[in-house]
Amino acid sequence: MQKMIHRRGAPEIPRALSALDPLLQRIYATRGICEAQELDRGLAGLPHPNQLLGIDAAVTRLLHALKLQQRVVVVGDFDADGATSSALMVMGLRAMGFQSVRFLVPNRFEFGYGLTPEIVVLASAHDPDLILTVDNGMSSLAGVVEANRRLIDVVITDHHLPGDALPAACAIVNPNQLGCSFPSKNLAGVGVAFYLLTALRTALREVDGFLEQGIAEPNIATWLDLVALGTVADVVPLDRVNRILIHQGLLRIRRGYCRPGIAALLRVAGKNPSDLVASDLGFAIGPRLNAAGRLDDMSVGIHCLLTEDAQEALVAANQLDALNRDRKVIEQGMQEEAKQLMEQLDVAENANLPSVLCLFQPDWHEGVVGLLASRIKDQYQRPVVAFARQSVVQGSSSSSPELKGSCRSIPKLHIRDALDAVAARHPTILTKFGGHAMAAGLSIAEEHYGEFVEALTDVVTERLTATDFEEVLMTDGMLTPEQLSLQTAVMLRAEGPWGQQFSEPVFDGTFVLLEQRVVADRHLKLVIAHPAQPNRRLDAIHFNIDPEDWPNAGIKQVECVYRLDINDYKGLQKLQLIIDYLAPTAHA
Repeated sequence: MQKMIHRRGAPEIPRALSALDPLLQRIYATRGICEAQELDRGLAGLPHPNQLLGIDAAVTRLLHALKLQQRVVVVGDFDADGATSSALMVMGLRAMGFQSVRFLVPNRFEFGYGLTPEIVVLASAHDPDLILTVDNGMSSLAGVVEANRRLIDVVITDHHLPGDALPAACAIVNPNQLGCSFPSKNLAGVGVAFYLLTALRTALREVDGFLEQGIAEPNIATWLDLVALGTVADVVPLDRVNRILIHQGLLRIRRGYCRPGIAALLRVAGKNPSDLVASDLGFAIGPRLNAAGRLDDMSVGIHCLLTEDAQEALVAANQLDALNRDRKVIEQGMQEEAKQLMEQLDVAENANLPSVLCLFQPDWHEGVVGLLASRIKDQYQRPVVAFARQSVVQGSSSSSPELKGSCRSIPKLHIRDALDAVAARHPTILTKFGGHAMAAGLSIAEEHYGEFVEALTDVVTERLTATDFEEVLMTDGMLTPEQLSLQTAVMLRAEGPWGQQFSEPVFDGTFVLLEQRVVADRHLKLVIAHPAQPNRRLDAIHFNIDPEDWPNAGIKQVECVYRLDINDYKGLQKLQLIIDYLAPTAHA
């Protein structure tokens, strides 16, 4: 599919960036960096925890629980952010003197999402005095009511957008709740948990709490590896706060100071901790953690992160790796079935595509539909909702089978707002929904599927125009032959972390195609050359090519959108171009 390449405009370079390399000046200016302090990745640049609304009440309740040694149950979510949040909170509370801290993660196939009344009943088996949520809770009105009925206090830490009503918890810590002045609204759940622990440590220090207990004051920085992993894996925007948290966590991992579980996950993924970058956390470690929540139970992932024993961590990491391989097999089968469904739509050249793609197969795996939706969205540049028939959730009274849908959107459509519009127009269709601009989840009765597709299509068609569906690749322009160097790649890697809304530098250009071959069945290894230096060979790789198109001996020149990478083989570092888009411009 042909894609449009747009170069970011040539910005006016702020004076504060004038001391940087000219390429960095351009890159940072187009990402809105105006002051040198915005590039400072030291911990001193983090905003103070007291700017988080509700954090004082949460700390007060935790201090009371510590004084009485009350029983605490941490209730997390079943993704990588939830796993790192749970592990962090359990470790943090134990390090500060709490003697009875357990974690509980709802099995998504039995209980659904969040602190439901059924999860409160399950937690009650541990006779808790306090339930502390991480990465969930903002929509748990009924669950908090049930906890209060059982005389269990609830402290909520979350980062998801609140609804019209808030749960009746004794404290809510969420930068996105109304009235919160915290400057970063983009913290992941693990970031919110980190801030609460930071505030709790400060409060204990001020009252000599560690001295009184006869324990050492914990070093908060030792947990930043977990914060970095959860933040990257949750694909939150990388504002300055998140860049600091990720950078500091990566520094610890590169220096060998990380949890045994993270070290083990890196080992099974074949990643060298010493040259780790943020994308490795997102593409190598995050999926292995997420596989547990998608296919089984996230408890194995949390145990992997919690254990202090390297061998136990490796056993758990191998379990997660096996689950991830199973997930890939399931996803591949679902992709083949989705391809057949798309062929039935007669979508040649995308000309006949509806404004939103809704796909459903009864036997699709409900834990994998989000990944499928993402793949289809990338391929067709349309918002996608993929549905699976949901397992029977405890407490459900619906007579019709429930469908669980996972949405992935394109830049011009806020998918949660679109679902909200459907709910306003058709109050009986959606059982529940929630999410963000680019990703959301929902549940509907199967009997309402056709009605939902029609209603969502109407909303999306009203909100998008034909140009909104064009896939545009934004680049940072062309590089000179001199800039196509290992030194440039090293410089850009050091300036990370790069990620969501602080995108890794991407360049475009035309190259002479010298060699091409397929490796591992679906990756294209290339040797290319800049037209101005045709005798200088550059290594490149393009992942997941269409085997019907490549290799093609008749193509001699290509237009590329690419990133600079470092290929480290047996200690020898070489420049390698990672090709994101490849199109022929000249044939033999």
